Amino acid sequence: MEIFDLKVTQRNTFGKSSARELRRQGLIPAVLYGPKRESIPLTLSSLDLDKIYKDSGTEQVILKLIIKNGGTKNATAMVKEVQTSPVTDRYLHIDFYEISLYEEVVVNVPVAVTGKSKGVERGGLLQVVRHELEISCLPADMPDKIEVDVTGLDIGDSVHIGDIELGDKIRLLAAPGLTVLTVVAPTVEEEEEEEVPEEEAEEEAVEAEAGESEAPKKEAAKEEDTT
Repeated sequence: MEIFDLKVTQRNTFGKSSARELRRQGLIPAVLYGPKRESIPLTLSSLDLDKIYKDSGTEQVILKLIIKNGGTKNATAMVKEVQTSPVTDRYLHIDFYEISLYEEVVVNVPVAVTGKSKGVERGGLLQVVRHELEISCLPADMPDKIEVDVTGLDIGDSVHIGDIELGDKIRLLAAPGLTVLTVVAPTVEEEEEEEVPEEEAEEEAVEAEAGESEAPKKEAAKEEDTT
């Protein structure tokens, strides 16, 4: 996987008012931390980060942070957490986690469906149960996505974790029996007319006929009563 350079600056100001001022300038407050490093507060340009995301086609990237503040030092890191505004989607804060290129990392990688299922061509529906899969690998072996070919799937077929082959360098961490995607039959809602049992239908017919034959007798009885 390609490593992208990202220029960041160590900051000496803290607090909510300072963070708001940085955001007004198009900068993002951030922090770098890791198992062998004390936390370092940083700032970076949102434009620089967006360009890296655009060039890489994914947000799961390896970064070489070039830290400037009276000197330059580098750190290899990944984005651990991004906080954004629920209203504007503007970056509010970013956590960078320092990694080693020689130690495995645990990351979530998106699932990408390829091909067209024959079950879908027959009217079935493709349901992706897990849109991301958790893997463990060296940073250099980390894939941008995990492709799952659905061409051979018919209605009722599924792909499970154990069906996906990623080679010896990447380990899927979920249980092998968990479903990743499946092709299900289409649901058709039909209003079925209530079926009357044959015996009840015959009884209703007899009662109707009896009612019709009794009507003249009742009318005659009424005339006799009135005379």
